Amino acid sequence: MRFDLVMLSDFAAGLLAMGCLPPVMPRQANPNDEVIVVSASHLTKHALAHSLKSLMEHIPLNKITVKHLVDHCGLNRQTFYYHFQDIYALLGWIYQTEAVESLTEYRSYSTWTDGFYKIFCYIENNKSFCCNTLDSLGRTHLDTYLYEVTHDLIMGVIDELACGIRVRSEDKEFVANFYTLAFTGLIIQWMRGNMQEPPKQIIEKLSELIEGNVLRALHRYEDKLPPS
Repeated sequence: MRFDLVMLSDFAAGLLAMGCLPPVMPRQANPNDEVIVVSASHLTKHALAHSLKSLMEHIPLNKITVKHLVDHCGLNRQTFYYHFQDIYALLGWIYQTEAVESLTEYRSYSTWTDGFYKIFCYIENNKSFCCNTLDSLGRTHLDTYLYEVTHDLIMGVIDELACGIRVRSEDKEFVANFYTLAFTGLIIQWMRGNMQEPPKQIIEKLSELIEGNVLRALHRYEDKLPPS
């Protein structure tokens, strides 16, 4: 029989709340039981995340309460606070775990544009969620997400280009930070403009801008180092 994810999560959360699935397993517990507890917690978090994103489609984040959330997904307040301190903690968890699959494979000079495109796609596919966050007290979670994933891509490019160049790690970080802030600023501006410009068009402009400039910057920092 195929169970709906949210229904299964509600069931698991109910067991947790009633104490049928204790959060801390006895030392002699069956390993399979521990898997059940972890899975129940995982499903509950995703159920709460699904409800928050659904509510944010028509309610400003600042006006969503824990009661709204648990009523929407059929859980109770105790279950929510077992997993998250508040709504903003849940919001941060969503960006950390759901926003986009790992971009590690795109951390190179030849593939960073593909990784950047995935960031745009996530925002487009979750427009209400992301734009609602942008205009709320939870803005810091969006900023942190954008900075981390963009910085990861840019640093991958810099590490590749810096191979064989004598440049200090703090100088590489400065270059990465500069481009990261510029790129994330463009994304925020794009969101503020109701996402009118096609992402691929923006990325083409960025690609033209960055081509050769990062390498030149690294060589300038190399020239400032004393001879080894």
